[in-house]
Amino acid sequence: MTMLPTASDLPKLLVEYDQWVCWREQTRGDNPTKVPVNPHTGRFASATDDETWGSFETAREYAVDGSAEGLGFVFCDDDPFVGVDLDDARDPETGTPTDWAKSIIDELNSYTEISPSGTGYHVLVDGELPPGRNRRGDVELYETARFFTVTANHVETTPTGIIERTTALAGVYADHVADEDEHEKTDGEPNTESSGGDNELTGAETSSAEASASPNEALSDEELLARARAASNSAKFEQLWRGDTHGYDSQSEADMALACLLAFWTGGDTHRMDRLFRRSGLMREKWDAVHYADGSTYGEKTIERANNVTTEYYSPNDEHDQQTQTDPDDGADDLSVNSATASASVRNVQPSKDEGTIYEREQARIETITRLEQRLRELEEENERLREERDAERAKRKALEDDNLQESSPTGIIYRLKQILSG
Repeated sequence: MTMLPTASDLPKLLVEYDQWVCWREQTRGDNPTKVPVNPHTGRFASATDDETWGSFETAREYAVDGSAEGLGFVFCDDDPFVGVDLDDARDPETGTPTDWAKSIIDELNSYTEISPSGTGYHVLVDGELPPGRNRRGDVELYETARFFTVTANHVETTPTGIIERTTALAGVYADHVADEDEHEKTDGEPNTESSGGDNELTGAETSSAEASASPNEALSDEELLARARAASNSAKFEQLWRGDTHGYDSQSEADMALACLLAFWTGGDTHRMDRLFRRSGLMREKWDAVHYADGSTYGEKTIERANNVTTEYYSPNDEHDQQTQTDPDDGADDLSVNSATASASVRNVQPSKDEGTIYEREQARIETITRLEQRLRELEEENERLREERDAERAKRKALEDDNLQESSPTGIIYRLKQILSG
């Protein structure tokens, strides 16, 4: 178990907030995952339900009993904190940070600690997170609805308190997280979001050839993203676009979920799907790594699979290509948005009356996935409860076996007492 911090080990301001949980490590898929635990009940905690959080003292007391492996702090809208998560940023043997991590830590100059794995850092600042994505590569920024594991393994060269760093945070965001400027991507410097792949697919810019290949060629990437953010499942899209994998068993599962959404919105345009995915917070080096015997990269195969399972596509209401995805008599199946209205206010776009069938099918599919995810969480909680009952029953059985051994063994106290009394 991770060494548990005391209140005196941590910034006083952090301890004062009743936003603490515990955590246990579980294996989901092939990867170990730190699962938040409600310190009141021992069941799963939620980063969006304050009823499942507690005070620092409550969380620590629960963990001290051996019921959890460590402590965590939940970020929400009621606190001033932003968490900066730096992964694969430290050599655990030498304790040396990578150059890029050191530059971020130095620039933020606020309370910093080493992560439980020893390979990363957590920086806590008082500030506001700039709008937009919250992750790129090994840098992720948290402001709300997420939890940080807390170790109190303080980096001695940093302050012991949480400092107001809004300006510095904006600089870190611009340098390490925000989308790169289109001109910067063509100045000969490598793209930090990709370690390989063809240059024409790594930038956010759209060539005329690529645009003409898309079924939704009338819309730019920005217009298409705006419509995705205005759709009924915009919360799910925005979560994945920002790189938030909360609720998914692995990042690969989150990658697939975003790829399916991109397939829907791009009409299955593989080039455009790849280009947009590279702009998302889920982008990582693995995307361009060859993972298959046929030479396909992980990203290529993810896009291929997403297109294989996507059967319905978004189609803007364009006079030149209207109804290309459906039978002429199936007007209700055309998921369209009035283009004139969208041009005036693309972010406030609402489903038209003609969206009927496909919109309802998509909504039903989303609701089904949501129900299944909820049921999975319930089953995990039930499994945890049964595991605890099993462990308690085993402990009782062990105690009874020990008592029986004491009664039957010539060296046992109870056996010897019986012999004395019977003599």
